[in-house]
Amino acid sequence: MTVTFKTCAAQGDCVIRRIDKLPPGLKPADAENGLFIVAHSETGHHHVIDAEPNVQWFAGDDPMVSYLQVVEATDAAECLLRHLRDYDTHETIAIPPGNYELRRQEEWSPEGWKQVQD
Repeated sequence: MTVTFKTCAAQGDCVIRRIDKLPPGLKPADAENGLFIVAHSETGHHHVIDAEPNVQWFAGDDPMVSYLQVVEATDAAECLLRHLRDYDTHETIAIPPGNYELRRQEEWSPEGWKQVQD
């Protein structure tokens, strides 16, 4: 099943939020084996987007924040955020054309703030 959204969505420990424009000075990130890894999983079950011509992925200065730009193309109007796990997986999210900020969620622990483990 694929889920669509308008302004905000979450998949595991990754939150996607539509923004008006990308911050200046971003540099495109490279794909790994044809995939943009949105969120690395400790178990290898990453959250990924296929590296398509209408999709650009940008890493920010903060390792917990990245950016995505999806442009409408002749053969593609959205991209899919998938969770690479065969069991107990998060549903795929269809991301329509636009600009997005992606954040890894954090939680408080007695040791201080830490990344949510998915």
